Amino acid sequence: MDYKQQIRQYLAENFLFSSNGFHLDDNASFLEEEVVDSTGIMELVLFVEDTFGITVNDDEIVPDNFDSVNQLAAYIQRKSA
Repeated sequence: MDYKQQIRQYLAENFLFSSNGFHLDDNASFLEEEVVDSTGIMELVLFVEDTFGITVNDDEIVPDNFDSVNQLAAYIQRKSA
């Protein structure tokens, strides 16, 4: 399973409470679409650390890294390299 698929599945199950998957565009803003709030971002950080085995530094918790499927997948890719 690729990063984007894992992110979509996690968001669908844990934030949208949907068994029908994640139906937003991969560039859609989590905050603007009200998928997550500030507490949800912290849950995403824990998901990323636990699932992908990377450490997220405080200064990396910014919209450029955590505000869409594409941004989050790119961030995970960079941290995993």
